[in-house]
Amino acid sequence: MNIKITGTGSYIPSIVQKNDSFLNHSFLNNDGTPFENDNTVIIDKFKSITGISERRYVKEEYTSSDIGFFAAQKAIDNANIDPETLDYIIFAHNFGDIKFGTIQSDMLPGLAVRVKNKLHIKNPKCVAYDLLFGCPGWIEGVIQAQAFIKAGIAKRCLVIGSETLSRVVDKHDRDAMIFSDGAGACILEETNEASGIFSHITESYTLDNAFHLSSGKSFNPDLDPNTKYIKMDGRKIYEFALKHVPAAMKACLDESGVDIKEVKKIFIHQANEKMDDAILKRFYRQFKMPIPDNVMPMTIGNLGNSSVATVPTLFDMVRHNKLENHSLNTGDVIIFASVGAGMHINAIVYKY
Repeated sequence: MNIKITGTGSYIPSIVQKNDSFLNHSFLNNDGTPFENDNTVIIDKFKSITGISERRYVKEEYTSSDIGFFAAQKAIDNANIDPETLDYIIFAHNFGDIKFGTIQSDMLPGLAVRVKNKLHIKNPKCVAYDLLFGCPGWIEGVIQAQAFIKAGIAKRCLVIGSETLSRVVDKHDRDAMIFSDGAGACILEETNEASGIFSHITESYTLDNAFHLSSGKSFNPDLDPNTKYIKMDGRKIYEFALKHVPAAMKACLDESGVDIKEVKKIFIHQANEKMDDAILKRFYRQFKMPIPDNVMPMTIGNLGNSSVATVPTLFDMVRHNKLENHSLNTGDVIIFASVGAGMHINAIVYKY
């Protein structure tokens, strides 16, 4: 028995926020002091490291559960299934629903419950729950869904990854330019085909690395210190990712029994272009082989880092031929991989 993704969908917000929109921001150091360089220099350096030139934000009237629902509906339509036949709805996020202009996170009821409600599903045996697992949340949701199906307690699952990070950033923190909004979803089902999930791995490094990503006060000392924003130690995350992610990906591939030369695409969390490139280099270095051409599709340059949504939106775009020079063919072996708050790492080897 294999577990296969039978449908995907994504929601890419319509508001484009280009780098020059940050020219008039008052960026500060973490001690509240201003930078010596002007914003042109700060933005140019940011672009050279992250690869981001623009990102997407949701319209004021939408929340994370709204765009998660949009992506879920597309995945359901793509799989051509009746939503009443879903056994689980797993919604990966980190901050819940945050309405525009507010600072309070709303997670009661859970976002998965809200999506089930919007889908008008009557079946009480369709279990809806949320998953808070940092940026690797969608991949972990897929791993959990396949476990339910293998255990015989589910036949069909919907996994969603959605986030509106534009509403939890500190406008005085340069890292605000990294984060964005988006949503992706997929349907998983049992299949008798020689395709689907071959192996997976998950690791949590919480002893020394738990707070590389956390919630913290604004860098502006004049603002309320009790209002929290997403904060990260970029250098520590970069070092952590390069040390652990390539090794985890290799362990996952080794477990699958698939030869590295068969891997056609690697869908990695779109966190930072420089970091993702370095992870890819270290991954292939373990096999003493050069990086194949066109193996790693990227969207961070124009979509930014939407956390749990980066991998499912990227996969959906490639799957539906919406990303130039990238496509998938039946039988292609692909790897999903992510790293994020916790610090958590996970990967899946999948035959398309």
